[in-house]
Amino acid sequence: MSPAPDERDRIRAAMDRILADHPQRSNGALTIVALALEADVPHNALTQRHTDLKNEFYDKVRARGQTPDSEKRLRRQIRRLKELRASDAEEIVQLKGDVEALVGALHQKTVENQLLRKQLAEGTGAVSMLPLPSRTVDHPVPPGLA
Repeated sequence: MSPAPDERDRIRAAMDRILADHPQRSNGALTIVALALEADVPHNALTQRHTDLKNEFYDKVRARGQTPDSEKRLRRQIRRLKELRASDAEEIVQLKGDVEALVGALHQKTVENQLLRKQLAEGTGAVSMLPLPSRTVDHPVPPGLA
């Protein structure tokens, strides 16, 4: 499908209306989607056929000291992802500590089990308990494993 002969003119007129805060067909957002709606052209007209006009639109938006809405959205998403990454890093540190505590508790119980089996095999009759492991503030033994 070939573009309409006046497509570039409609895009430029739509650009002027959006930048003047007088949109007629769109919500006036500083996006290519709004520009395409305002110009009554398909979105791909700006992303494939008239990329120079798309770039011109974004240049005009920046020249006015504004940030295109798509860039604002991306910046918000980047900020949100950085926050998630930081919280994930904290959780990983906590989980590594938990793993250490669990490995320590498992080792202690394995040693106790081996000692008890040895005492039972020797038939000493008197089965004693090992002292409970000391608990540290950084890596307490989880409940039910002590």
